[in-house]
Amino acid sequence: MSYTPSLRKQYTEEVVPALMKEFNYKSVMQVPRLTKIVLNQGVGQAIADKKVLEFSLNELTSITGQKAVSTLSSKDISNFKLRKGMPIGTTVTLRRERMYEFLEKLIRVALPRIRDFKGINSKLDGRGNYTLGIEEQIIFPEIILDEVNKIMGMNITFVTSANTDEEAYALLKEFGLPFKNIKK
Repeated sequence: MSYTPSLRKQYTEEVVPALMKEFNYKSVMQVPRLTKIVLNQGVGQAIADKKVLEFSLNELTSITGQKAVSTLSSKDISNFKLRKGMPIGTTVTLRRERMYEFLEKLIRVALPRIRDFKGINSKLDGRGNYTLGIEEQIIFPEIILDEVNKIMGMNITFVTSANTDEEAYALLKEFGLPFKNIKK
């Protein structure tokens, strides 16, 4: 028997029928789905201190359970002492099982640990994708506070197959993302 994350099970059993009813889809294949989750951290301080990039790579790897890669600058910017090809960030792309596991951990464990948490903004990008900015990486249970070198933020992008923001919003809401202002 193969393992399926509980959020994937929830998607097939609850989310798909709910969205089919809400948007009057004729086929199950029309229902929007989560294609991937991309986490990235901009590490501008890596220009001066190479260790910061190393810490960032290790933290993203431990949070996601998948190896993070460093991103390189695409051009020279003399004001920032930046040369083309220098590592200035880290990124991880999650798909399938790991994606659902991470989403469940984010919704059930990490987001409730944010101080004075009142929900996340409900602004999507116009093409059915949503980016969530997190200011501190220490909300994740894998990060040990004593080993944190520097508190850094990250962006988490949810890429969906939805055509409109409304469909993507409904999909993410069904998954349980705690949005601030619920519009009906």
